[in-house]
Amino acid sequence: MITKLLIANRGEIAARIIRTAGDMDVATVALYSDADRDAPYVTQADESVRLPGTAPADTYLRADLVLAAAARTGADAVHPGYGFLSENADFAQACADAGVVFVGPSPQAIAAMGSKIAAKEMMRAAGVPVLPGATVQNDAEADPDRLAHAAAEIGFPILVKAAFGGGGRGMRIVHEPSELLDAVHSARREAASAFGDGTVFLEKFVQSPRHIEVQIFGDRHGTVVHLGERECSIQRRYQKIIEEAPSTAVDESLRDELGRAAVAAGKALAYEGAGTVEFVMAPDGAFYFLEVNTRLQVEHPVTELVTGLDLVRAQLLVAAGEPLPPEMLHTTPRGHAVEVRLYAEDVAAGFIPVSGALTTLEFPEFDGVRVDAGFASGSTVSTFYDPMLAKIIGYGSSRDEACGRVARALRHTRIHGVTTNRDLLIAILREPDFRSGAIDTGYLERHPPVELMAQHADPTADSVHALVAALAAQADRRAATAVLPQLPSGWRTLPSAPQRVAFTVGERTLDVHYRFDGPALTATVDDWQPDVLLIGASADLVDAEIDGVRRRYRVKCCGAQHFVDSALGSTALHEVERFPDPSAIAEAGSLLAPMPGAVVRIEVIEGTAVTAGTPIVVLEAMKMEHTVRAPVDGVIATIAVTAGDQVESGQVLAVVSDEGDAP
Repeated sequence: MITKLLIANRGEIAARIIRTAGDMDVATVALYSDADRDAPYVTQADESVRLPGTAPADTYLRADLVLAAAARTGADAVHPGYGFLSENADFAQACADAGVVFVGPSPQAIAAMGSKIAAKEMMRAAGVPVLPGATVQNDAEADPDRLAHAAAEIGFPILVKAAFGGGGRGMRIVHEPSELLDAVHSARREAASAFGDGTVFLEKFVQSPRHIEVQIFGDRHGTVVHLGERECSIQRRYQKIIEEAPSTAVDESLRDELGRAAVAAGKALAYEGAGTVEFVMAPDGAFYFLEVNTRLQVEHPVTELVTGLDLVRAQLLVAAGEPLPPEMLHTTPRGHAVEVRLYAEDVAAGFIPVSGALTTLEFPEFDGVRVDAGFASGSTVSTFYDPMLAKIIGYGSSRDEACGRVARALRHTRIHGVTTNRDLLIAILREPDFRSGAIDTGYLERHPPVELMAQHADPTADSVHALVAALAAQADRRAATAVLPQLPSGWRTLPSAPQRVAFTVGERTLDVHYRFDGPALTATVDDWQPDVLLIGASADLVDAEIDGVRRRYRVKCCGAQHFVDSALGSTALHEVERFPDPSAIAEAGSLLAPMPGAVVRIEVIEGTAVTAGTPIVVLEAMKMEHTVRAPVDGVIATIAVTAGDQVESGQVLAVVSDEGDAP
């Protein structure tokens, strides 16, 4: 019996585990780095222990510090969550050696699946379908001739993939022989950074595949079962963003076939606890083994909702030596569940991770909607960890109902302070191909994210919200004034020039002019002249009829940042300074860091002639490489950083000048 559980993780998964452990009357201990000191999960646990530092290598990846915390608090079990030490066989063994229960499979099972190369061989022997491939363990094996020979045997396109790890890191798709060498070296660098081992393997890339995974569960008494499949094909940068259960492409016969293959994989490993067998599935229904994730998956809630099971509860029972609960032995999916991952990232800039303070993060409470969140209003999204803010999961009797519930919940979520992928998620959930189930891992290539968001955005939203932000700001100023606060700003007994304020929204600048003429309000936003009836306005709420449609607008102002939420959507506006400091304006042609990070490489030298799209600087942030490219043709006039530098968002990295202006 487990009495006190230490959670060797952070964020939403830590909060998720704490919730179930509490229901089971199991005391909990949280770990937190300096960056996570004020995270919600820290105070949700019964006790918590600080891990000094911020980087994962200094905190959550320190097995010695984790076990020391367990000893200090008297924890008799450790739940690793996902990521960090969850698939580290040495850590699982260290727990056993310390007399602490590791909530997960045996060290031997983890080690067997730790190398995707060895895993494929084991699965082939167990009768699970696998794809042919080749391995690159060191620089010598990355010899161009060897790679060319392997590629000829595999055939293009080829997937280059990290052998130790996942989450899309260290992964590249190669379509032409000329791209292979660079892809291998790049994937090896990224894999070494993210997982401590640069080994990659090459395998045939299945065209238009679906990503299907099967949840398995085993106990130490030899029972292994499957709990059905999940569809995880909607991905960006090889990382899942929408998952669902069951899959629209899997009927009862195929479900049985997938389940038998997954159970065979589990039995080959003498598997205990929760695990996921991942497959790539071709359009004809043929499927091939990808990997076994020897841990709980991020997307486990969709399985919970369609089976009615609590997988964390089952993990704790199995870890305590109990057999699988009877309700797990025979399951059939009921209804449909859809999960979306809400990330702090800039979709338009290529899904670049975003950091910063969350001034507001508020989720609605709707029937059929579950939210697993790792952040709250006031939290800070750091550069050290994955930028997922929350998972929003919808359940319904049908797929359409589940999708609709998630889309509505996202629309009513208030997020201020960081850019997120919320609008993309809503656009996907409402897009006809997605709603019909016509999806695969290339969905976002056929439906470019920026175009998809534009198709589902209200074209008037930014202009309306700019006007509303101006009206809320003037109401706030008048309420704070000591003289005649009931009068609107700019009021005169005789008409005067209108009040003016400018906002930037992305790369657009919107000029707002407004004037109160007695009870009437006249306004323009650029060339738009709406009919406005202002019913009520305060600093945080505007009630107005604009062009014949009355809406209520919720507003939040944080310095120069204004956030407006309404039925039209959500807009973040930055108020333009009337008299900006000239020294703060970057030199023309400056390449700015899109996020905080470390400079990995400088690809050019000063004086080099470049064309638009040429790689200039490579940054590493959140364990992934991000290439900053020349926006136009020109000459590199200045390189402002060196390899190894830590840079802040907006910092000048380099300057590209016209050829005639170059030194």
